[in-house]
Amino acid sequence: MDTLSFDQLPATVAKIHSDVEFIKKFLTQIKVDQAGVSTKWLSLPELCEYLPGKPARPTIYGYVAACSIPFHKTPGSRRLRFKKSEIDAWLEQGGKKTISQIDAEADQFLQRKKVS
Repeated sequence: MDTLSFDQLPATVAKIHSDVEFIKKFLTQIKVDQAGVSTKWLSLPELCEYLPGKPARPTIYGYVAACSIPFHKTPGSRRLRFKKSEIDAWLEQGGKKTISQIDAEADQFLQRKKVS
């Protein structure tokens, strides 16, 4: 690395400041892009409040025991944690498809069969 002279210091500081501002904007954009993907963790009581129908704790424990709900355990602890994005995906999987969704899937299937 070259040594800086006193005369070069203001330009170098300005360059560093500019680079830091660029990095801040970049990181802010990444946070905005990831805002759609929730990284929020829910505790068991929070999950009970979040789920439709507000199931009781024993119901959630039953889901966990059957491994039918995505969950995480804190290492060295018995505390259950639930990632909101995984719970949202789990809820989406359980939804009934509309007739238009079924029709669209059937059309896609038939299109693939015609190509083969």
